[in-house]
Amino acid sequence: MTEIQNSNSELVTQHYLGNTVENRPMYYLQISQPLDKTKKIIWMDCGIHAREWIAPAFCQWFVKEILQNYKSDPNISRFLQNLDLYILPVLNIDGYIYSWEKDRLWRKNRSPYMNGTCYGTDLNRNFNSSWGSIGVSYNCSSIIFCGSGPESEPETKAVAQLIEKKKSDILCYLTIHSYGQYILIPYGSTTEPASNSEELVGDKNFGLHKIIAKSTGTDDHAFLILNLQMYVAEKAAAALMQKYGTSYEVGSTSLILYSNSGSSRDWAHMIGIPFSYTFELRDKGTHGFVLPPDQIQPTCEETMLAVTTIIDYVDHKYFPGGAVMLSSKTKNILKSDS
Repeated sequence: MTEIQNSNSELVTQHYLGNTVENRPMYYLQISQPLDKTKKIIWMDCGIHAREWIAPAFCQWFVKEILQNYKSDPNISRFLQNLDLYILPVLNIDGYIYSWEKDRLWRKNRSPYMNGTCYGTDLNRNFNSSWGSIGVSYNCSSIIFCGSGPESEPETKAVAQLIEKKKSDILCYLTIHSYGQYILIPYGSTTEPASNSEELVGDKNFGLHKIIAKSTGTDDHAFLILNLQMYVAEKAAAALMQKYGTSYEVGSTSLILYSNSGSSRDWAHMIGIPFSYTFELRDKGTHGFVLPPDQIQPTCEETMLAVTTIIDYVDHKYFPGGAVMLSSKTKNILKSDS
């Protein structure tokens, strides 16, 4: 990360986030065109689960692609006029190192519990969103142990404090995992029946589509936002598939995968970030967490298409020249929220 900053100092700055349980410093990279205007933020983190090695690989690939192509690619050039990219390549540093040195399939961080008789909290069950309610364990030896309380872990707290501070400027929260080939939207903690509301949503890049709520929220506004998230996720999955034919399933975690609580994705959306997604990268279980090295590049290439589709959509939606066409009801709701 230091090398990236040093060799791209016109665009990249490295920022301290906090320290891990084992006292390793956490840093994120900010990719920002130096312009005299206030910009919004896209957040991306990778490696919250230690064993999901393809995730940090994608964060590195993403940074490389942006820096190599921002002058020549008109899409990247355009969104960097309006958006800053914040990338945390490895969220769970202690666990990641432990998975390289001791236990390839280690998932959690390395917090000691019960006087050091068991270790690790699942950081993606530790955020303050329906914490401890479903899809977790209170047993510290479990791989889905949710910690002693919301944000009990320094890694979770470091991320949450920064996001909370910047939330009014963050338009999209992307968290990269593996495996299963999913793009997941909120929420994981409820399986209530979906709304039956329908909306026409589209824009000049993606055409006009009718979308039906596939998740649930607390009011009509939540339904419509989730509708829009679903629509954009489907566009991203279609873009990804064009590269190598890899098929991704799209939907809310609780409806297409399993119920969970305390995830960063749900928390980010709950505090007001409009677009919030979990990517579960290749594969569907043949290799699982131990994805062969020859799949690193194709996985990164196709995922790049999906992620930039989302960023493009957000950019066109929130900045002049890319107005989104919405039904009058949706327009009014989204206008009142902005």
